[in-house]
Amino acid sequence: MNNELGAFFALAIMLVTDPRNVALFVLLVAAAVADVRHQRIPNRLTLGGLAFGLAYSTVEPFWGGHGFLWSLAGAGVGFAVLFPLWLLHLTGAGDVKLMAMAGSLLGLHAVPLALVGTFAAGGVCAILYALRHGTLRVMLGNVMRILHLGGIAVTAGLPVRIATTDPGSVGRLPYGVPIALGTITTTVAAHFGFL
Repeated sequence: MNNELGAFFALAIMLVTDPRNVALFVLLVAAAVADVRHQRIPNRLTLGGLAFGLAYSTVEPFWGGHGFLWSLAGAGVGFAVLFPLWLLHLTGAGDVKLMAMAGSLLGLHAVPLALVGTFAAGGVCAILYALRHGTLRVMLGNVMRILHLGGIAVTAGLPVRIATTDPGSVGRLPYGVPIALGTITTTVAAHFGFL
């Protein structure tokens, strides 16, 4: 029992003393707070964090000696997955840059898990947001409309343009919150061997 507790504390200390993790967690929380308060994520957080992630990976590579290119690939995956959502006006540009920043600090191996966690947290946050504002039925209707019209457009080979600010909109969810929750949760869970 004492050995297990000692191993747990050793892992916890490694997690919170790694400059890459500290920067990631601090920047994600700051971005989430800014998104809630001001409905935008400052470039100094996202681009500064991206620059730090890329630079730090050259000094301190990820496991296996993966350095700058691994960090750049992580940023690219984070950006590439959220960019189409920005084109559809489902997320903001700050959210795309925030996920790219997270990818640069996580590296190519961990960013897919963070994206899954982000989307899961986004779904939970959206439901809670809609319940709080009494708009769950409208939200579910919007989701069905987006899936239906998007499916038709894709099948017909047309550009997908789905406006989410029509009169039936349930409001704007500050997506920096799900990005922070999902990324931090999956990073911690993976560090302790739960994922």
